[in-house]
Amino acid sequence: MNNIKIYKNFLNKKDFDIITENINSTIFPWNYRDGVNTFADGNNQLVHNFYKIRQTLILSPYFDILLPIINKINPFIIIRIKANLLLKTNKNIEHGFHTDYNSNENAKITTGIYYVNTNNGYTLFETGEKIISEANTYVEFNSNIKHTGSTQTDTSSRIVINFNYISGDKNFFGKI
Repeated sequence: MNNIKIYKNFLNKKDFDIITENINSTIFPWNYRDGVNTFADGNNQLVHNFYKIRQTLILSPYFDILLPIINKINPFIIIRIKANLLLKTNKNIEHGFHTDYNSNENAKITTGIYYVNTNNGYTLFETGEKIISEANTYVEFNSNIKHTGSTQTDTSSRIVINFNYISGDKNFFGKI
């Protein structure tokens, strides 16, 4: 599948429940973003930034709920972690193919998508592979692979957590 890896039942029930209970709580802070792929691209979503390397700090008091995922993916360097929430639409709307980070071949930046809830929204890859949003599934791929997300029509929201990182590969420095 073009180096796209899919891990179903990624977390144990306890860790999965902690993430979903927090993200779905009425006090979890979501921020409006005018644009999904780029600013003012005609789409919108709610986002929650957990971490950005540019600020070199944790941006969210909820960061610790993600430690079970972070421990499993074992990143060498975290570049960004953010949650995206899309609201229900009358038909599935794709937001346009993009890459999260264009990197040189040696950097091996990985994109990971953790699906928080099950719905008929999906991630579509330019190669034609389509992954339907299924709760507690983690998908990872090279950040150079073009993909698009979509809205959903069967639930009130579609929530994913997006990870961008450099792998914890022990031979990383030999690849630069």
